[in-house]
Amino acid sequence: MDFRLKVFHSVATNLSFTKASKELFISQPAISKHIHELELQYKTPLFDRNGSKIALTRAGELLFSHTNRLLAAYRQMDFEMNLLTDNLSGELHLGASTTIAQYVLPPVLSTFICKFPDIRVSLLNGNSHDIEQALRDGKITLGLVEGDARQNTLHYTPFMKDELVVVTHTGRAFARYEELTLDELCRLPLVLRENGSGTLEVLKNALAGHQIKLSQLNILMQLGSTESIKLFLENTDVLGIVSIRAVTRELMSGQLKVIDVEGFTAERMFSFVRLQGQNGGLEENFIRYMMK
Repeated sequence: MDFRLKVFHSVATNLSFTKASKELFISQPAISKHIHELELQYKTPLFDRNGSKIALTRAGELLFSHTNRLLAAYRQMDFEMNLLTDNLSGELHLGASTTIAQYVLPPVLSTFICKFPDIRVSLLNGNSHDIEQALRDGKITLGLVEGDARQNTLHYTPFMKDELVVVTHTGRAFARYEELTLDELCRLPLVLRENGSGTLEVLKNALAGHQIKLSQLNILMQLGSTESIKLFLENTDVLGIVSIRAVTRELMSGQLKVIDVEGFTAERMFSFVRLQGQNGGLEENFIRYMMK
């Protein structure tokens, strides 16, 4: 692949000449030279420059879409050539929503890396919306997301079931409850995940099945991670709604307890997500490994 296109792809992905310079281990003047040569070749600007900020032009967006496909084709080529000698190697760029990245992936990644030491794995963490956007932007090649929202430009493959549960700290006032009604759940103070998270999307959809909106809940706080919610529960008389997988240790140690809600469940599937039409490669191998 023309190295100038790799330079362009790095700048376009990061929207930064400085970050591209660090990523590719070449100087910023060299980055600028390669971009200038491409702009001369195609007789059009690829970036709009506004002070220290840059943005893709229409031509830049078109070239970015082509470089994404070219890089995917090169990764596929490397994967299939290495298969001929049973040598799995290359780079696997993963992105995972917070719950999956913190509570599902670590033990799997540790064994995967041991089994395939020549595969370099990177992991981007964010909420489900962030991961889907990173996939479209070419920053990752495989995402793992939670929630029910679906984008028609992406392909989803379910791989693991999960359930949201209502929890409270055993040392706080609400630990006296064993079960709640939906009306009580709406009245009692809650701490939830942030907007854009798969967890909140699943809760929203489950409540909608009972004709309840999020705005009808008594939401005391929204936080950006489940770990923040667990710490919040230690110090406040409040209920949290989180993945059962995120609180296994706290439930076993007696720090937290689950409170049932009469007639209410909030279940979801964790899913792999890829660009439509993207198949094979290290991503396919990793999916098969996770499915075992």
